[in-house]
Amino acid sequence: MKALKGSDLAQMTVEELKLKLAAFEEEQFRLRFRSATEAIENPIQFRTRRRDIARLKTALRQKERGA
Repeated sequence: MKALKGSDLAQMTVEELKLKLAAFEEEQFRLRFRSATEAIENPIQFRTRRRDIARLKTALRQKERGA
């Protein structure tokens, strides 16, 4: 998956953000699990997923607070 942008997140609904967040958290879990058993070809994926999850949580919080 590609990295998210703030402009993309602003256009998404709360439900879409929650679904995307769940998908990214699942992907992060699978990536961590896979790294324990085999070598990861691109370790930068960890940082990218972590930052994407933070962006999603921030956008979700802003929408829920009505900002």
